[in-house]
Amino acid sequence: MLQSVGEPAIAGALCFEITETAAVTSLSNARYLMSELKGRGCKFALDDFGTGVSSFVYLKTLPVDFLKIDGQFISHVAQDAVNRSMVEAIGKVGRALGIATIAECVETEAVLKELKRIGVDFAQGFHLAHPLPIARLPR
Repeated sequence: MLQSVGEPAIAGALCFEITETAAVTSLSNARYLMSELKGRGCKFALDDFGTGVSSFVYLKTLPVDFLKIDGQFISHVAQDAVNRSMVEAIGKVGRALGIATIAECVETEAVLKELKRIGVDFAQGFHLAHPLPIARLPR
C-alpha cells in the first residue's frame, strides 16, 4: 500500500477515515501511520468525533484534516439545545486548530440550515444524496 501512495497524484486524492476510538486505542501507532501518509500528501478525517470521553484531549496530537461530527449530535441539532451546543463547541475547536468539520447524518433541511448557521464546513447524509456505486458517479 505505501508504494501506491508514493505517487503524488494518488496520495493527494486520498482521504482516510479513522474512528476516534481506533486512533485513541493505539495513539502512537495512529500518529505514526498518519504522519507517514500525510507526508506523502494524503488527508485524514477523524470519524465519529465527539463520542469519546477525551475527544478534545487527543485532538491536538493527531494530524487530522477533518473532524466528522458524529450523527448522534447532528440528527437533532435543530431542536435540541445540548446537541447544538456540542456541535458549536466542536466547530469552534476545529476552527481554532485549522481543522475543517463535516456533519454526518444530515437528514432534513432544518438540520442543514442549522449547520450552516453554526458554521459547519461540510455535510453528508440522505438529505443531500444517497450513496452511489462508484461506477455511477459522474466523471
